[in-house]
Amino acid sequence: MTATRRAAPLTPPGRQETDPAVVRVGHRRIAGVRTRVLEVGPPQEGPRRARPRRRGAARSERPRLVLLHGYCDSADTWRPVLEELGAAGHPAVAVDLPGFGAAEALRPGPMLPQLDMFTAALLREQAALGTVVLAGNSLGGTLGLRAAQDPRLPLAGIASIAAPGFVDSWLIRTVARYPLPLRLYSTLPLPVPRFVVRAIAEQVVPWLLYGDRTTAEPEHVRRFLELFPDYRSTTHRLHQARQLITELAAAYQLDRVRVPLLVVAGGKDRLVSAASGRQLHALVPHSRLLVRDDWGHCPQLDDPAEVAELLAYFAAGVHHSAGTRAPAGGAAVPAERDAAG
Repeated sequence: MTATRRAAPLTPPGRQETDPAVVRVGHRRIAGVRTRVLEVGPPQEGPRRARPRRRGAARSERPRLVLLHGYCDSADTWRPVLEELGAAGHPAVAVDLPGFGAAEALRPGPMLPQLDMFTAALLREQAALGTVVLAGNSLGGTLGLRAAQDPRLPLAGIASIAAPGFVDSWLIRTVARYPLPLRLYSTLPLPVPRFVVRAIAEQVVPWLLYGDRTTAEPEHVRRFLELFPDYRSTTHRLHQARQLITELAAAYQLDRVRVPLLVVAGGKDRLVSAASGRQLHALVPHSRLLVRDDWGHCPQLDDPAEVAELLAYFAAGVHHSAGTRAPAGGAAVPAERDAAG
């Protein structure tokens, strides 16, 4: 749940663009939406030009990880994880979801169907290059679960990190109920000064994103603050968040999830409690659950190296069963990290 900033240079000084560890940045249309794409791994032909695999031909050596961010976030939240994955030779891609980051805006109307269409097109695009495993944080976790409910999509497994809509925190319940303080804020006759909005956000953002706010990276906090530059944008995001929470009430049909599912929850998550992850795990019997007491709402910011290793391990576990929808007791998780389930 971080915001966006202008992309860094495509090739850092001293690094070659062909280096698989370099985060390559580009723009293209997915489901008719122009968006920004961050990618690591061995450079390949673009998905549109990729040749279809011959029947019986071997799949790529490693599955492709598709990384989806959360509400009010962007693909940049995955940059540290992408760098770790690229250095290890794992192909991965992160994108700005419609309405966030550098992507084109959402159209008026329900949000989740538009995001579902975008996610489905992205999965089909990436499946032309190999087995696809999706990892989503917050709203991205919701989109991953909804994609896993559709057996037509080429999805081998999903890691859902802090997906909302199960046992929500007091803050999400507050936004959903739209209490008096929020109503007053959105109807003030005079806009709240920009410096006041920013001062409040500078205190709140690290507390919301990280397990330990003292470890917050100024770069990520600054990118998030750019999403709330003034009173008008803040009230717009507030109304949008309330609409999304309303849609979450009917977002899931979890009995249709057949692919391996890894549920990740943080003990210091102030937005989606660990109880929410445990509830999701209980509702999908073949899933595996990982609870880390020291992680917050965005584990990819708390510990990118650990998250990259976890996702790579999970993806490798489902790679060999790609193409089947029947669960095999869930994907393997290293025993020392399987804190629950």
